[in-house]
Amino acid sequence: MQPLQGVKVMEFSTMITASFAAMMMAEQGAEVIKVEPVELGDPMRYLGSSKGGISALFANCNRGKKSLRMDLKSDAGKEVIRELARDTDIIFCNFRPGVMDALGLGSEALRALNPRLIYCGVTGFGTAGPDRDKPAYDPVIQAQAGFAAVQGQGKEGPEFVRNLTCDKITAYTACQAATAALYVREKTGEGQHIDLSMMDAGLYFLFPDGFMHRTLLDDDVDAVPPLSEMLYDLTVTRDGGVTLSAANEAQQVGLLMAIDALPLMADERFNSQEKLIANIDEFRELLKDEFLKYGTDELLAKLKENDVPAAKCLDYEDVWNHPQYAANNSIEVAEHPLMGQMRRVKPPAQFSGRRLEPASNSPAHGQHSREVLAALGRSEAQIKQLFDEGIVQ
Repeated sequence: MQPLQGVKVMEFSTMITASFAAMMMAEQGAEVIKVEPVELGDPMRYLGSSKGGISALFANCNRGKKSLRMDLKSDAGKEVIRELARDTDIIFCNFRPGVMDALGLGSEALRALNPRLIYCGVTGFGTAGPDRDKPAYDPVIQAQAGFAAVQGQGKEGPEFVRNLTCDKITAYTACQAATAALYVREKTGEGQHIDLSMMDAGLYFLFPDGFMHRTLLDDDVDAVPPLSEMLYDLTVTRDGGVTLSAANEAQQVGLLMAIDALPLMADERFNSQEKLIANIDEFRELLKDEFLKYGTDELLAKLKENDVPAAKCLDYEDVWNHPQYAANNSIEVAEHPLMGQMRRVKPPAQFSGRRLEPASNSPAHGQHSREVLAALGRSEAQIKQLFDEGIVQ
């Protein structure tokens, strides 16, 4: 049995955050209905590489869902949503504050129909304050949550993580919060409203190490450089480069043993972890020429022999072909009826030693509209009328 089998989810969203959260639940067995506007649907369908009218980005965030193509501004469309909500466990919504309330489909309205409903409202910046109504995209959140500042430490200025990091961090947070609310409901029988902002989720994720040197406020703090300045560094070899993270004294000794530079541990500048951290730039400068004596594979073998965390920086094809992913059964190639062959990464959590398979293919726009309406008990004549009037497509 899949962990969330029997759980029903409804998703109102554009782009990644709520989509990815709902997909994680779908891959753990939940039934997910993705409600999309009649016109173009989720704009993520059209961003980036695509085939068959579906982008790879959309496909990677929307497996295992049913697509209901619905005009939410129509009275008949709203009534369908209310009917669905009566038997729904979780709703994810990532529109700006007030949008769903204006449609009469907000948290209070739908939870009045179904007190067991868990309504997770995801916003960019929160439901109050000066930024409440600002549009939110991942780079904006990265800038405002401190990601750009952390990435730019020791460089000429702020830099971004060139990945939709805050979108996905918020998705994981939303998924965890909704699952926790399910657990509370098992004990109380009641659902609840969850508020979650991308900005808060981003800062919470970044804070433990990203702000570790800004956490202690007294004047007598022993200040040391943040971990990012110690652990994230490319080591150049004779024929390439590796990344290595010697984060404690044992690993520093292992590193020096691997390159036959152990006498450096007797140097007054480096003979304790505190001194080494204080003089880390000087330490690295002294080791540069030593690393150039070794080829990449040779150095990696020596580092592994001395239990020093290290890896070659893989390019895309090397990632797919890495034997550890094969051992973990992490990646598969599958056939999509509209998109052809495509790579899919399997859900990372294993339950009782079993790797969950990716959920069914991402849906075409409105692919399941008729099926969803029929499951509500609508007759063929009623369904035809909704299609004829353009309320459902």
